[in-house]
Amino acid sequence: MKFYQTGCIAIASFIAASGLVFGAEKPGEGVTVRPIEGTVLEERFQNRIIYRALEELGYTIGDSQSVEYQTIHLALGSGDGDFTTVHWDPLHLAFYEEAGGDSTMTKVGHLISGALQGYLVDKASFDAGITNIGDLKDPEVAARFDADGNGTADLAGCPPGWGCERVIEHHLEEFGLRDTVTHNQGAYNAVIAETIARMEAGESVIYYTWTPYWVSGVLVPGENVEWIEVPYSSLPDGRTDNTVYDGRELGFAVNELRVLANKDFLDANPAAAKLFELAKIDINDVSAQNNQMQRGEDSLEAIESHVEAWIEKNRDAFNGWIAAARDAAG
Repeated sequence: MKFYQTGCIAIASFIAASGLVFGAEKPGEGVTVRPIEGTVLEERFQNRIIYRALEELGYTIGDSQSVEYQTIHLALGSGDGDFTTVHWDPLHLAFYEEAGGDSTMTKVGHLISGALQGYLVDKASFDAGITNIGDLKDPEVAARFDADGNGTADLAGCPPGWGCERVIEHHLEEFGLRDTVTHNQGAYNAVIAETIARMEAGESVIYYTWTPYWVSGVLVPGENVEWIEVPYSSLPDGRTDNTVYDGRELGFAVNELRVLANKDFLDANPAAAKLFELAKIDINDVSAQNNQMQRGEDSLEAIESHVEAWIEKNRDAFNGWIAAARDAAG
């Protein structure tokens, strides 16, 4: 009996020293997290990568809310959700501050870096000398992009509640474009589908988009479309973010997509906090996956297979996040 007891103690000590105790392996066991997602299906890829990592840590992923970005921030600030992977920094600064800012939430890590936004036109228009949105102040230039015959340019723009619409509306006012440009703000996929159809029909187009997203795999900058500039940097709320990219004044800051989380959740879950801090996804991987979706691989099952493939390809990095998160839990 004494030998048996001694052996059990030794085995238990070995397991504890090896970090193999259940609590260390699954620090999130018993915790159901409440993610909040945006309404863009292409964001499911990054969401699911983070959810899979949380599940490795023992967390249960609750039913996610799917709302517009402004509402995401309000929900996190009020404690009605735990985190999101779709906070655009600095685009969503106003949403962040109005929802409580640093007193209620924390921006964690640098999940996806190098996200561009801006205006593009078809290459024929660019080659004809339309290289700046300020050129559309001229009614004759604006008429080139008139899709409905009302005499103004039809700008495929940004839906309300996303944040980018505030920048576009500011530009229209600041650059004197109200009389010559119409900002079309319907559901983005419908608006951009119409834009692509016009482009394919040989018509001139002007539109807003961002990366990573599948649009730039169809309307390819440098091939059939080009980024255009703005007359000078000007942003809402007196912001002075750097809006120059590759020598061009695009009018929008280069953004990072960051995890935004409720402070109470982070304080109570150091493993999740460390995961959010370390997790990174290459923007080119996101664009490639979004292009797969645009080509028809857009079912939930297909997206899950994309997630699985990404994790296997990046297994060392993924496992590193998990190990560090377990260590952070103590």
